[in-house]
Amino acid sequence: MTIGWQTAQSGGGAMRAYLGLPDSPGPHPGVVIAHHAFGIDASMQDMAHRLVREGYCAVVPDLFHRQPAGLERLQRTALLRDAEILEDVAAASALVRGKAPSLGALGMMGFCMGGRVAYLAACGLRGFDACAVFYGGNIMKALGEGPSPFERSAGLECPLIGFFGVEDSNPSPDDVAKIDAELTRLGKWHEFHSYRGAGHAFHNFTDERYRERAARASWHELLAFFSQVLKRGAKP
Repeated sequence: MTIGWQTAQSGGGAMRAYLGLPDSPGPHPGVVIAHHAFGIDASMQDMAHRLVREGYCAVVPDLFHRQPAGLERLQRTALLRDAEILEDVAAASALVRGKAPSLGALGMMGFCMGGRVAYLAACGLRGFDACAVFYGGNIMKALGEGPSPFERSAGLECPLIGFFGVEDSNPSPDDVAKIDAELTRLGKWHEFHSYRGAGHAFHNFTDERYRERAARASWHELLAFFSQVLKRGAKP
């Protein structure tokens, strides 16, 4: 595989992105990965590596690139704005398409705050063929002006799969039920998996909240979903 740091242009400035491409001949599907509140750390880089090994082009844009260095995690997330996030995701999509001209279908996924970003992007941008949300919190909340990701749900045009912990408080099981009900009301294809004994960040192996059984189960479900929709172009 070929993997490392690249630069994209977003919002009039340079944005770092962690990009991985398979060595085997294409075309390959692509996946934009929205990182969690800890940024592009070891767990996010590992996710890119894992997807590349499965035959996907993967890119993780640095959603904190507009912010000064030295800020704490909560300060960083508080400064995010949905309009800028959508610019960054669009720039990451353009980057991976530029680096892999024969790119096939394109998926969107994210973890924690990145799960919210994935939902936002799938509803607010065109061009995604599948979306995966891992325990995305604050989906009902807007960052800056404009509607929240939840209020944008009518714009979802691709299948969406979600993975949640029953013991999570953000999103809580009630939050997940509300999102499920809204997507059902709108006639949007979606499939949600909730895991007992797991809370937030259950997929992050660098976190004490990591839960191996939930992480393994959700990973296999994700690969089956992406293979069906992104590789074979079949409806779920």
